[in-house]
Amino acid sequence: MTGSTRTPVSAAAATEAISDPWRVLADTLYAAYKTGGMVKGGEFVARIIDAAEAVQHHPDIELRYGSVHLALTTHSANALTEADVALANTITGIAADLGLEALPAPPARFELGIDALDIAAIRPFWKAVLGYRDEPEETSVDLADPAGILPGVWFQQMDGPRPERNRIHVDLWVPHDVVEDRIAAALQADGQLLTDEFAPEWWVLADPEGNEICLCTWQNRD
Repeated sequence: MTGSTRTPVSAAAATEAISDPWRVLADTLYAAYKTGGMVKGGEFVARIIDAAEAVQHHPDIELRYGSVHLALTTHSANALTEADVALANTITGIAADLGLEALPAPPARFELGIDALDIAAIRPFWKAVLGYRDEPEETSVDLADPAGILPGVWFQQMDGPRPERNRIHVDLWVPHDVVEDRIAAALQADGQLLTDEFAPEWWVLADPEGNEICLCTWQNRD
């Protein structure tokens, strides 16, 4: 692989360069396709592997009974690169050749945010109890599941004790083109919009009892 293919690209540029069903969530491209069964799914995966080997750049692939789920990022760069965009578009072509359709729901990605007064003091506990590993500063999380299955964890510096509210909240990365519909649905379900001060990077919502979730997009992060 030539050096130019590992050139980082912004989330906005990647979004412009890819097509449905691919979406940018944090520093990763995600897509999922319906296969209807393991045989067709296996054929799809085999062709993806051949394409990935040809360029020596590889996605994470999850083969389920009726679907295939894909994630692409350049781990060596801790960022999206031209290689990810190129392989995503190649996979789109393979899916079209096989007559595969995208899953109707767009992808999403959970992260767990922990507010702390002394991050250095609590980080080792969470790393140990979850069996996670440290992640580079350039990535969107501080701790990650080595298997790449469970949600990532990141720590937010508190400016003072806040015993009256929860100090662990969920981050849900969603495609930028569905976040407004997701917020509207949450509000119709008796949720609260606590703040849009940081939009369109993230919105803070809460359920009727005050449990919080941040809806996050790639926007304004480049």
